[in-house]
Amino acid sequence: MKHSARKLVSRRRWIAEHWDEATATIDGAQAEHLARVLRAEPGMEADVVAGGRVFHAQVAAVTQNEVRFNLTAELAADPALPVTLVLAVYKFDRMEWAIEKATELGVSAIAPVVARRTEKHLAQAAEKRAARWRRIAHEAAQQARRSDVPLIHDPVALAARVSAASDATRIVLAEQERTTTLRHAIDEAIVAANDEMPALEIAVGPEGGWAPQEEALFDANGWRAASLGPRILRAETAAIAALAVIASFLE
Repeated sequence: MKHSARKLVSRRRWIAEHWDEATATIDGAQAEHLARVLRAEPGMEADVVAGGRVFHAQVAAVTQNEVRFNLTAELAADPALPVTLVLAVYKFDRMEWAIEKATELGVSAIAPVVARRTEKHLAQAAEKRAARWRRIAHEAAQQARRSDVPLIHDPVALAARVSAASDATRIVLAEQERTTTLRHAIDEAIVAANDEMPALEIAVGPEGGWAPQEEALFDANGWRAASLGPRILRAETAAIAALAVIASFLE
């Protein structure tokens, strides 16, 4: 009696490092986990992300350092939220948590920036942390069964990001703002986009908030200030709360 191929135990989507029209390959830690922990073998079935597309696939070959799949059918993929999260650099453990959760919530990109109130030693170490942040986003995208991995930009000075050209609706979360809520700002952005899905850029400040000079910089470059409410939130809480509000409109 013929048996059908077994499904891999893990329900994560495996994100390929290399692919063509018919095959995809994962290597490194992913491949080692598949080979040694999940005991992948030829014929096992899996979902594989290759080039931002999701495929039903079968394991074709397994070594300790590489697993190759045959791509058998393309599956429907949920799009990412059209949101770039501009995240002021702050304590790395909390920032890593925010990156992980923002990825799970569907953010399209995260742009770390060095603000005036970013602690000096964190600002100096931020560039070397970017690779770790990308690994965290990659793993979180797998866990959330995303069809893509958010882009993690290299850290830059806040002024460079704020003044850069952009077609997105740009909103800065500001503690002193009391008249415009984030919900109201998003609603207006949707109306201005003729009820289509607008691209958004949302800036979240460091511990201690934005300095007055930075608030003036946002204003001078056309960013709209908005509030998440009367409570003072930690930076990582504000980032996740903002994405939840946006998802309630766009998904």
